[in-house]
Amino acid sequence: MVLPPSQKLWVGMLVVMLAVVAELPGALQKCIFDEVQAQARVVRAAPIRPESPPNEPRLGAEEHPLTAGRQTIRNHPGRRASPLRGPVSVTQRRSLRKKAPPTPASPQPIRIQSWIPAESINLSETEKERLEAAVEEAVRMLSSLLSVNRVPGPLLLSRDVNKYCKFLWRNSSTANYNRCGGANNNYRTETCLDVTIPDDHLAGCDIYTEADSPRSTELRPDGAGLPDADFVLYLHVRATDKCRAEPHVLAYAVHCQTDTRGRPLAGVVVICRDRLTGATYNHQATVQTVIHELLHALGFSKELFHTWRDCSSTSQVGAGCSPRGKVTHSDGSGQMRIYTPSVISALQRHLASSDPELGGPLENLDVPPGKVSSHWESRVLQGSIMAAVLGDSTTVRIDSVTLAALQDTGWYTVDLSRAHSLVWGDGEGGLFGSLSTCQNKSSSFFCTGSGFGCHYLHLHKGECQTDEYLEGCRVYKPLNNGSECWKEENGREEDWSGEIFGFHSRCFFSSLTRQNQSEFLLSSSSVEGRCYRHRCTGLNRYQIQVSGSDWVDCPAGRTIQIKGYQGLVHCSDRRLCLYTDVTPPSGDVSTFPASITRQVWL
Repeated sequence: MVLPPSQKLWVGMLVVMLAVVAELPGALQKCIFDEVQAQARVVRAAPIRPESPPNEPRLGAEEHPLTAGRQTIRNHPGRRASPLRGPVSVTQRRSLRKKAPPTPASPQPIRIQSWIPAESINLSETEKERLEAAVEEAVRMLSSLLSVNRVPGPLLLSRDVNKYCKFLWRNSSTANYNRCGGANNNYRTETCLDVTIPDDHLAGCDIYTEADSPRSTELRPDGAGLPDADFVLYLHVRATDKCRAEPHVLAYAVHCQTDTRGRPLAGVVVICRDRLTGATYNHQATVQTVIHELLHALGFSKELFHTWRDCSSTSQVGAGCSPRGKVTHSDGSGQMRIYTPSVISALQRHLASSDPELGGPLENLDVPPGKVSSHWESRVLQGSIMAAVLGDSTTVRIDSVTLAALQDTGWYTVDLSRAHSLVWGDGEGGLFGSLSTCQNKSSSFFCTGSGFGCHYLHLHKGECQTDEYLEGCRVYKPLNNGSECWKEENGREEDWSGEIFGFHSRCFFSSLTRQNQSEFLLSSSSVEGRCYRHRCTGLNRYQIQVSGSDWVDCPAGRTIQIKGYQGLVHCSDRRLCLYTDVTPPSGDVSTFPASITRQVWL
């Protein structure tokens, strides 16, 4: 079916509002995806077997697993029925559907369609338009990154045989082996995380009342399906028990349907309604939150790690691939990691290390020994879109390690060239982020004490802090108020430190004070983060300008003096004029370059 305009308007309107709260000073999002997904029932489509004569040998259970929940005789998701003329029997109709339309020769950008239940919430037209735009942008970005073997025809989801069926024929010598022999009278419909899936989105199901008779009764007909869709995202806003129990939970998501090869076809995002008040809307944060939840539902999930597939021996994703088996293992220090080829390669390139144990490190907070999380370890992959905590929207990156993980699912081909620069830890070596090294000042990315300085992207002033995910390691986090060097309105009248705020300003460690200031200011000035204007003159080469000064060369890794000022400015090495995609947000955030090498859509 085609979504009416009013339905499409609600597609993103509700889900994206959770990111608003993430922008509150000091707010710490807590993701309970793993907890919720472990409790969700997932329906997996089983392979379709063609109709066969009564005397033809039946498939064994190991060849045709029905227990995954897919009815054996319905067309599988997306299969389009042939046009029929005049009345036909159920058997004839099944026969006409034996063959699916050919799969495209090469993967195509994934088509994600969103759907919201009938409940509605009154929002202004401005809010609707703003929020709809955010979801559309998130979907557009993921569609530009991920390609799949598209679902032919409308997407039809499976019905759970364990719900609609009272019993299955279990005698393998009968014609209707593994088919449903009786209807569950209490069966009503399918749900996913308390969201009712419309019947129009579901394949039908039939009942075979006799073990060897081809006669069947149609319990439910096929729905029309979702046209032009490879994944459907159901959005729901509720003040659930989980929302009330966890004050830092803004939203949670699950996947609830997969195809025959394990690729997720449907998922739900629940929004905690009580968290959607009292904040200023932020487009960037909204887009990033939707992307984070969608990546969980699309396969970045510990519940799906064991179903990832190895497609190295075939030119096409999905088809001809073999199961990878267990992909997570503990390294020598007890850190659980994802060990798949693309992930290892991406992390080795990022950290400039050939260490074969550099699998993708997974978050270990509140995770029992030997178990895994569905988030990256924050100490190693700070700023990643799939870290356990999303920070300020200007610091979040759709990074190469995350995209490599999606590539290694075997369900997607991924344009790895479009990854954002993950500046955190770039070139720092295989031990970067370990608890044994983060506190000994061996890396400029970590800090000690509780002083003030610069966030590692140098867009913000920062304060040296830790949190539960950093496990005692400390980093410069953006200040709660006025930390953005690139916001001109953050400037103050006093100019004793020479600060300049504006789009081209960046944070520098500095102890500058004007020479004509009082002795008290001169003696009390310490090194902290200050905002000065900068301009690039080459790779890792730049000049700076403070209030009232000319442009001055600032050699990377050295300190300089500024005429008319006392104190020094430290010129950061390998942070500025190297990553062209690390920029303040501009008015145009709707574009995503066709190919990125250290370039970004922010």
